[in-house]
Amino acid sequence: MKQIVLFLREHLSWIIFEMMLVTFILVLYWLDGFRGINTAIYSIIMSLLLTAGFLIGKFIMRRSYYKAILRKPKKMEDALIRNVQTTEQRKSTEFMRNLYGLYQNEVQSLYASQHRQLQFVNQWVHQMKTPISVINLLLQEDGELDKRSIREEVDKIQRGLDVVLVNARLETFKEDMQIEQVGLKNLIQQIVTDHKRLFITNGVFPVISIDESLVVATDAKWMKIVIGQFITNAVKYTFEKGKRLYVTAEQTAKGFELTIRDEGVGIPASDLKRVTKAFFTGENGRLTGESTGMGLYIADEVCSKLGHPLTIESEVGKGTSVKILFTNGEIGEVDEDLDRGIGASDEDL
Repeated sequence: MKQIVLFLREHLSWIIFEMMLVTFILVLYWLDGFRGINTAIYSIIMSLLLTAGFLIGKFIMRRSYYKAILRKPKKMEDALIRNVQTTEQRKSTEFMRNLYGLYQNEVQSLYASQHRQLQFVNQWVHQMKTPISVINLLLQEDGELDKRSIREEVDKIQRGLDVVLVNARLETFKEDMQIEQVGLKNLIQQIVTDHKRLFITNGVFPVISIDESLVVATDAKWMKIVIGQFITNAVKYTFEKGKRLYVTAEQTAKGFELTIRDEGVGIPASDLKRVTKAFFTGENGRLTGESTGMGLYIADEVCSKLGHPLTIESEVGKGTSVKILFTNGEIGEVDEDLDRGIGASDEDL
C-alpha cells in the first residue's frame, strides 16, 4: 500500500495535468460547435483507461524500486539498490554506489588513522615505562645522584613527547604549514646546535658543507623536525666513536639536493624499502630497543606534503645517506631576520 501511495504522490502533478489537458480539448471542441455528448463521454473514458494503463505499467516497472527504498535499511550495503530498470533508477543507483564508495574510503581512512594513533600511543606508553623506571632506580640509590644518567633518561622522555605532539599535528598539517624562504646552512647549523649533546655523548662529529647563500622555499619548523630526525638516527646508529656525519648540498638537474650521510651500521637491504612505514623498526631498531618506528614515517609524510622528494640509500657496515630534493632552491641573499625567527626548539622524533 505504501508503494502505491508513494507512486501516486510522485505522479499526482502528471495526473492533474492529463485531466486538465482532456478537459481543455473537450472545451475546445465545444466552442467550435461540436455538441456530441456521447463522443465527449467516450473520449473521457478512453483517456482515463489509457492513463490508468500507462500508470499501472509504470508502477509495475518501479515496484521493486519503491520496495527497496521503503524498506528499513539494516546495513550500508542496502543502499546499493539492484534490479533497476528505468534510466532514472539506473542513474540514482549509480550515484548511490559512487557515494557509497566515497563513504567507504572515508571510513577506512578514519579507521586506519584511529588504529594507527591507538597503536602508537600504546607502544609509546610501554616504551616510556623504561626511562621512568631507570629514573626511579637512580633516585633510590644511596650516594651522589648521577645527574648525567637522569638527563639521558629525561631526554628520552622528551623525544617521546615530541613524537606524540608531532604525530598529532600531522593530522592538521595544512593549517600548521607556513612556506617561507629559508637559508639552508643556517637551518642546518641550528639543528646541529640543538643536538650538540647527542653528538658529544656518542662521539660523532658533524661536517657541514653547504653554500651560505643557498635559499630554499620550505616550512622551517617542519624541516627542523625532519632533518633533526635524520641526524638523530644517524648519530644513534653510529656505534663507534670518532665517526663523522656529513651534511652537504649540491645542485642537480632537478634542484638542490640536501644529503645527510653517516658512517654508521647501515640499513639491511631487506629493511630499506620499509623504513618509512609506520611502526616498522627493523633490525637496527631492535638492537637499541628504543625505536617507535614512527620517526621516519613522520619525516616521509612531511616531505611528501611539502613537495620535497625523499630518498634513502644505505649499505650495511658503511653507513646511510638520506637525500631531500628542494626543487625551488636558489642561490641568493639570505634573509637574516627569517633565519633568526626559525626558532631553536629541540624536537627529536
